[in-house]
Amino acid sequence: MKLIGIGDNVVDYYQDQGLMYPGGNALNVAVAGKRNGASACAYLGIVGDDAEAEHVVKCMGEEGIDFSRIRRAYGLSGKAVVALNEEGDRIFVGTNRGIRVQSLLMLKLTQDDLDYINEYDVVHTSVNSDIEHELSRLAHKPISFDFSTTKRWNKAYLQLVCPYLTYAFFSGSDMSHGEISSLFEEVHQLGVKVVGVTRGAEPAMFSKDGIISSQPHMTGDVIDTMGAGDSFIGGFLAHYHEYRDVQAALIQASQSAAVTCGHYGAFGYGKKKQ
Repeated sequence: MKLIGIGDNVVDYYQDQGLMYPGGNALNVAVAGKRNGASACAYLGIVGDDAEAEHVVKCMGEEGIDFSRIRRAYGLSGKAVVALNEEGDRIFVGTNRGIRVQSLLMLKLTQDDLDYINEYDVVHTSVNSDIEHELSRLAHKPISFDFSTTKRWNKAYLQLVCPYLTYAFFSGSDMSHGEISSLFEEVHQLGVKVVGVTRGAEPAMFSKDGIISSQPHMTGDVIDTMGAGDSFIGGFLAHYHEYRDVQAALIQASQSAAVTCGHYGAFGYGKKKQ
């Protein structure tokens, strides 16, 4: 299986450590897919021209992520300022979302981009990637989309995005079982085949065409939850798209997330901020 992440990249700056780590949902899922056995993974998006961008791009290379079609722009890379609580849960203190290049510039796919994307089996993107305008041009491919928390989407947004998707992922630690069941039904009706809701420390719930599966209980030491959900998605896609076995894919996804929780940053590579 080959996967390409399109859209967001950032550095996560940990105030207490003075270290910045590469991240961003689209990039994190590509890295997690590669670490979970995908034969090839790529990232396509916009990066700045600062030290943060150089660190992110270098780390892509270290992870074997093809970044040959990234856009380099004059300006600031995306940055999120992060703190951790005693349980290792991340707390976002601030962001430069309004002034980073990914916010100021729109990613427009060329025909060469589309030909390149066609070399991959699955496209992953997210609510943070600002490429809703390109989904119709990608819909001939299986598209995976991370909607994040209930604060980031509503019924109108689901109706806009879901008709183009094969996989939809949600963060639903604040959702009841009844709310999750209703979400499954609504998203399936909009054409999505596989819908997953991660629930923090509680088992994730998935629905494939209305057949419900639950994540097996996994244990492990939690140092930092940053990127755990993205690692879960990458692990799930790497296994499920290849073998079409939801339960086995959930086991791999859980193991992938557990590994991520055992180190700082979404996939490591902490570096002193200049």
